[in-house]
Parts: sequence; structure tokens; C-alpha cells
Amino acid sequence: MTLPPKVTERAFQRIAEINASSTGQKALRVAVEGGGCSGFQYEITLDEPGDGDLVLEGQGQKVVVDEVSLPFLSNAVIDFSEELIGARFVIENPNAASSCGCGTSFSM
Repeated sequence: MTLPPKVTERAFQRIAEINASSTGQKALRVAVEGGGCSGFQYEITLDEPGDGDLVLEGQGQKVVVDEVSLPFLSNAVIDFSEELIGARFVIENPNAASSCGCGTSFSM
């Protein structure tokens, strides 16, 4: 059984801030693609929900995951982090056997 990813309140809040400064409401799309230095990489974009997407909602905002990426993100946590080196969405993925230093690439 594939457990859906979880989205933190901090991530939903950041999506709301992004949408407040743009002309339309977009969802945060989290996808997994082949590539990167560890074999797989995350792609995080603003997009519209599509057919077959899992839609996670909170604070009036949406995070979408396509059905191909969903097994790779089972029980993962989608968060937003602000550090001295920058701010970004981060994925804590229990399915990843290893990841690279930048946190956008992983292996299974």
C-alpha cells in the first residue's frame, strides 16, 4: 500500500505567500524524474492539477503528485526550509537509500 506524502503547514504557508504575489492560484507540483547525481531527482514547479494527480490540500493551497511519482514519495514529508544559504522546498523521503549533498537527488 502506498501512503501519500505529508505536507507541512510551513510548506502550505509558503505556497500561499507565492500565490499571493502572483496573478493566479497554482499548485505546487512535486515529481520524481530519472537523473541527477544519485539516479533520481525531484522536480518542484508551480502547475495546475491534472487528471490522475493526487491532490493534497491545506490552508486553501494545493500540492499535487502525479501517479508515476507517487510510489517514490510514499510517506515522504514535503517541507519548506529557510536557512542562511537560501530558502527552498525540501523532501524528507524515507524511501531514499542515499541522497546527494544538495538534497535534490537520491537513490533507492
